[in-house]
Amino acid sequence: MNVLVAGGAGYIGSHMCKRLADAGHTVVVLDDLSTGHREAVQWGELIEASLGDTAVVTETLRSRRIDAVMHFAASSLVGESVSDPYRYYANNVCATLQLLQAMKDVGVSQFVFSSTAAVFGEPAGERIDEDHARRPINPYGNSKLAVEMMLDDAARAYGLRATALRYFNAAGACDSRRIGEAHEPETHLIPKLLRRAAGEAIDVQVFGTDYATRDGTCVRDYVHVCDLADAHLLALDHGRAQPGFHTFNLGNGAGYTVLEVLGAVESVVGRALDVPRGPRRAGDPATLVASSRKAREQLGWQPRRADIRQIVADAWAWHRQPAY
Repeated sequence: MNVLVAGGAGYIGSHMCKRLADAGHTVVVLDDLSTGHREAVQWGELIEASLGDTAVVTETLRSRRIDAVMHFAASSLVGESVSDPYRYYANNVCATLQLLQAMKDVGVSQFVFSSTAAVFGEPAGERIDEDHARRPINPYGNSKLAVEMMLDDAARAYGLRATALRYFNAAGACDSRRIGEAHEPETHLIPKLLRRAAGEAIDVQVFGTDYATRDGTCVRDYVHVCDLADAHLLALDHGRAQPGFHTFNLGNGAGYTVLEVLGAVESVVGRALDVPRGPRRAGDPATLVASSRKAREQLGWQPRRADIRQIVADAWAWHRQPAY
């Protein structure tokens, strides 16, 4: 298949490009490089443009004979979405609508969307499955939910075959010599800890040690980026066989506490890190873990790298010698 990867110069998108190429697909990357990295585009042609460049998007879909689109090109910082919601609705909702319209005009009918478990909001139980109420608590989650609703409507009206994959924290690296996680600013726990271990002056701390969890710190779901790429590839195959709109939650099977993540990092880097403890942050639930039962049963997805130490070790290999 000829697959257009929107946001293919980013962290998850670049790993998806590698996985697609490894599976024998032809990859075309669409990215404006506002947060992505040119150096990460190593599998497929780069079209440097944004989703809102309708003429470029339409011409790319037509001239490259695109069969399917995978969408990773979203703004994704929760705090920023609160302070600048217009930007998030413009990029995550309006630009996606323009992409979907271009696909309809050209006749491309298969779409895989990188969504988020933030569409659910506050958890109502230990594991979040697809039937959990969707009540986002920030503009980022709202924008992703709006796209999911568009996809559902488009599937009914136009025959779009669309799949949304929801997950919390991607981590690790598939090929540490070539691609890895590099954000500015960095907001994710594992890369922040590893960058501190590598000698950077990164501000990181443990927020809250009095939660009703096994060690008093928050429990979060970490999924290896290679496992996420596998799930997206399976979703691509699933969409070819199954019409309509489908959603799948992706979890690693067991959440990890903040202190367990810190312990894994210290074990991998071989030394203790002086990470201060602080008070809880407002709005941080004690536990956020996605159920992946539906993905396992219907996609045949099985996370193969669920151990937190392996996730950290793969990420550390990148952070020790980042390529960009």
